[in-house]
Amino acid sequence: MAGIGPMDPLRRSPSSDSSQPSSPRSPPCEMLGYVGIEAVLDQLKIKAMKMGFEFNIMMVGQSGLGKSTMVNTLFKSKVWKTTPPGLGGPTPQTLQLHSVTHVIEENGVTLKLTLTDTPGFGDQINNDKCWDPILGYINEQYERYLQEEILITRKRHIPDTRVHCCVYFVPPTGHCLRPLDIEFLQRLSQTVNVVPVIARADSLTIEEREAFRRRIQHNLKAHCIDVYPQQCFDEDVNDRILNSKIRERIPFAVVGSDREHFVNGRCVLGRKTKWGIIEVENMAHCEFPLLRDLLIRSHLQDLKDITHNVHYENYRVCRLNSSHVLPRGPGWVNLAPTPTSPPATPGPSKCCRRRRTHDNTTEEY
Repeated sequence: MAGIGPMDPLRRSPSSDSSQPSSPRSPPCEMLGYVGIEAVLDQLKIKAMKMGFEFNIMMVGQSGLGKSTMVNTLFKSKVWKTTPPGLGGPTPQTLQLHSVTHVIEENGVTLKLTLTDTPGFGDQINNDKCWDPILGYINEQYERYLQEEILITRKRHIPDTRVHCCVYFVPPTGHCLRPLDIEFLQRLSQTVNVVPVIARADSLTIEEREAFRRRIQHNLKAHCIDVYPQQCFDEDVNDRILNSKIRERIPFAVVGSDREHFVNGRCVLGRKTKWGIIEVENMAHCEFPLLRDLLIRSHLQDLKDITHNVHYENYRVCRLNSSHVLPRGPGWVNLAPTPTSPPATPGPSKCCRRRRTHDNTTEEY
């Protein structure tokens, strides 16, 4: 696809201030020789390699949209068992959440990957409030992290089970977003990073796919749904250019497959049909490479940073200011008396950041 090239793996995280101009009160100091400050990058790399990385991803969508297959395609391994068509069990009567954790190692880099599936979402006749278990699970992970964080004696490394990204699978209807899709995205986009994708895009022609994408983008804009990457978090010009190209193509039209086929002497991942083989990593066939680059190769750390600095921080502020219901016991901080009513679930809140202006002051945006 024209317009989006390889994503920059050295993309800055939202917490970085290196892109800001130097303050006039602190001019750069002229160095007389080599000091070795750049060696701190090697130190950070060695430390990160020892600790490894954590990434938690949630797949949401109706049954039969290829969520499990997409996960296996993303990480090129059998991280999730797929059920052959026609052999699945009975449809769950209520939405259930299943999580599985794997440790993946590539070239000395260890990744602890936690996948959460949501079988039963949108499969019922009455789907009223079917998003509540998902929202409750996400907030529960924030609560676990908060409980560990407020300990007087904290762990050196707090286990991070917070959901860093939620991939939402839109059925390839070719029309527009359904009321269920709109309601879900409105509620969840304020709590977690949401990346919508058009599932099973091979069921649409190229023209139908582009028209469907434009309708979805119009729906997102009309209902003020801010999906990832959020425009307000672009740090500098490079971020703005890269993320603008990504936003133009969201939702990505994807096809998943964990089976290999030989095409012109090459072994490729793809789906075999009577018309030919759909190569999932071929941009002429689908936009799976864009989704993979976004989630793994260019924005993985950014997803974690926004989860910690924005979504979790919103939950933490809401939780401590409104409820103060924290467990009492050895090692816990007693913030305030426990109210008689249960704590309210934090609602959507405005995500604010501070930036430096030309007169060396700060403002929120």
